[in-house]
Amino acid sequence: MRLFSRFPDIQAASSKQEDAPLHNPLILIPSYNPGRKVYETVAAARRQQVPVWIVVDGSTDGTIETLQSMATEDPDLRVIVLPRNQGKGAAILHGAGLALQAGYTHALTMDSDGQHPADKIPEFLAASRANADAMILGVPVFAADAPALRVHGRKISNAWANLETLGVGIGDSLFGFRVYPLQALHGVLSTHRWMRRFDFDPEVVVRLSWRGVKPVNLPAQVSYFRPEQGGVSHFHYVRDNVLLTWMHTRLFLEFLVRLPVLMARRFISGS
Repeated sequence: MRLFSRFPDIQAASSKQEDAPLHNPLILIPSYNPGRKVYETVAAARRQQVPVWIVVDGSTDGTIETLQSMATEDPDLRVIVLPRNQGKGAAILHGAGLALQAGYTHALTMDSDGQHPADKIPEFLAASRANADAMILGVPVFAADAPALRVHGRKISNAWANLETLGVGIGDSLFGFRVYPLQALHGVLSTHRWMRRFDFDPEVVVRLSWRGVKPVNLPAQVSYFRPEQGGVSHFHYVRDNVLLTWMHTRLFLEFLVRLPVLMARRFISGS
C-alpha cells in the first residue's frame, strides 16, 4: 500500500463504489468569438432536451447579447460571461465548479463553432449513464474535405497520450466532444495550473487516466466550415503545437515518476 500512498489520486481511484453514482448531466459549451455558428450550436444542443450552459470566455464578437436573449426565453439555457479571455480549460473549470454546486454529476462538453455533432448527444449521455465512472471520448470521423494538418497532426499527440497512460486506450486526445464525471474533472483542473488553453483536451484525459478514470471511445462526425459558411478557427499552427510539445514534455517527465505505480495498478487490475 505504501507504493500507492505517494499518489493519493490513484489510491482514491482504486476504491470501487458498490452503488453506481447518480447521473444528472448537463451540456457545457465554452465559447470565444465563435461567430454566428454559436446560435445554431446552442439551438441544436437544446433540442436534445438537456440543460445547456454556455461559458462566454471574454468574447468581443457581439454574440453575448443574442445568447443572453435566447436564455431569457429558455429556463434550461444559462449564459455565464467571463470578463476576459482565459482559455477553454479555464472556462470549463469555471462552469464545472458552478455545475457541481447546482447538483450536476456529468458534463458533456462541445465546441461552440458547430464542429461537433449535436445529434450524438443522446448516444454519448447513454454511454455515460452506463459507465458513470468513465470518461466518454469522441473519436472524430473526418469528411474528405477536412484539413490534412488537423487530420494527420493529431496522430502525434494521440501516440504520446497513449504512451503516457501505458496504452489505456485513448482513442483521440484532442477531440473536445466528450462526457466527463464532473467531480473528477473539477478535481484535476483545480489542482493543476496548466490545461487552460489548447492543452486542455489532451492533458485532462491523461491526468484523468492517471486517476483511474477509464476511457470509453465512441465515433463522432466532425465538420469544418469555411469562413463564408460562418466557420471560425482560433487554431494557430505554430503557437499551439509549441504548447502541445511543452505539455507532453511535462507529462512524460511526470509519467516516468509515476511509472512504477501505474505498472503496479495495471498488474493488479489485470488489464
